Amino acid sequence: MKFILFVEGYTERDVMAQFLKRWLDPRLQQNIAVKLVRFEGWPEMVKDIPKKALMYLEGPENQDIISVVGLLDLYGPTFYPMSKNNVQERLDWAKHEIESKVQHEKFKMFFAVHEVEAWLLSQPDIFPKEIQKHLKEESKNPENVDFDEPPAKFLDKIFMKETKRGYKKTVHGSQLFRKLDPNTAYSKCPNLKKMLDYMLEEAQKCHNKTGG
Repeated sequence: MKFILFVEGYTERDVMAQFLKRWLDPRLQQNIAVKLVRFEGWPEMVKDIPKKALMYLEGPENQDIISVVGLLDLYGPTFYPMSKNNVQERLDWAKHEIESKVQHEKFKMFFAVHEVEAWLLSQPDIFPKEIQKHLKEESKNPENVDFDEPPAKFLDKIFMKETKRGYKKTVHGSQLFRKLDPNTAYSKCPNLKKMLDYMLEEAQKCHNKTGG
């Protein structure tokens, strides 16, 4: 059995399946897979999700699919109505907008607030020592690192100051995600917690239905 995880970029493609499984596997009695499907950025993802989700959920292998899960950074996309200014308004609107276009009980949309890098901020000790000292406040509530200076931009500023080189998602992000304890990120990032709780519950339901 498997999850299909839709992501928008290369960082997520390289490390996200392993990261999620490190949290899920110890809590499950059965082995599940997480298959990543990468889109070329958020515009393609938002446009193609309805077609791609149904392709999996109504395709020949649909019995093996626990759920199709979409994961998108809240920061970056510009498809929100102008009236939606704060985090909760954008989250609620975008989740409803995308899920209503798919209209399938086995599809759920989630957002990293404000970027997946917020999860990295939850554990400063995975960063080089010269970077760690800048992360004490942000590590308490990583999802509060906001639209004005989202996590990747915040990290880029610190990396540039301390190492004279910017933060690179596909290099630093991939390395750091391999070190990140998913339990730490889960405990500090409420929107990540929602996604992992959903995946755990659906995997457990699937196990109970099939009798193991």
